[in-house]
Amino acid sequence: MTTIRCLDYLFDSVQAVLFDKDGTLANVETYLRDLGYARSQFISAHLPASNAPKLRSAVLSAFGLSADRLDPAGMLAVGSRYENEVAVATCLAIAGSGWVDAVKRSKEAFVEAEASLAPKVQKTPMLTGAKALLSRLASANVKVGIVSSDLHTEVAAFVDYYQLSSVAWYCGSAPASLPKTHSGFLDFACNSMAVDPSRTLVIGDSAADYLLACQGAAGFLGMTGGWQDPPSIDPAARTFSDLLQVEAFD
Repeated sequence: MTTIRCLDYLFDSVQAVLFDKDGTLANVETYLRDLGYARSQFISAHLPASNAPKLRSAVLSAFGLSADRLDPAGMLAVGSRYENEVAVATCLAIAGSGWVDAVKRSKEAFVEAEASLAPKVQKTPMLTGAKALLSRLASANVKVGIVSSDLHTEVAAFVDYYQLSSVAWYCGSAPASLPKTHSGFLDFACNSMAVDPSRTLVIGDSAADYLLACQGAAGFLGMTGGWQDPPSIDPAARTFSDLLQVEAFD
């Protein structure tokens, strides 16, 4: 079994570490900010000019975007693609669209916005020390997993693009899989990796990641250094700001 130390925090007999991706392993703030503004532009472009500014303001607020600041606890940073689509459709419905049309317009705007930008994986570099940490953990016989609210295809692209051979298992958002906010996701992830939840450490940057660890007896470390404005996770959460602060010992 492996001991993991971060600052003054010790976790003994660790079999596996489950990492969040965006904001924990990957620097996504610039990309998400650009994506949020692109989505709002494509959404408002389909509306009468008199309604567009008000709707765009509502969408940006829902995303957690203000000027050039992105709320790391906001919907764009934490929510799944589906949750973001539903929120935007709701804004369209409030502006007067029928629900079926609102959902259709929301989905179309999301596709248009993503097509207007470079592929996400190319614009979301790994944070300093991330790849080395994954490799150190794997070398210490700790199973490494990634669990994300991002699309499963984006998680797969991330693992492939950055050649993360140390990652034993990953799971993103997909129609056939549980979201990581589901009450049974920790058991699902640990069963998939053949590890004990009580011997698992979750490392993430949001309240959703903290609640994932709290589904069972998993440990938790809150990573706050992946955003311009450090996220507020939970008063009880143990936090750190640099992946280089995480050490593993046999």
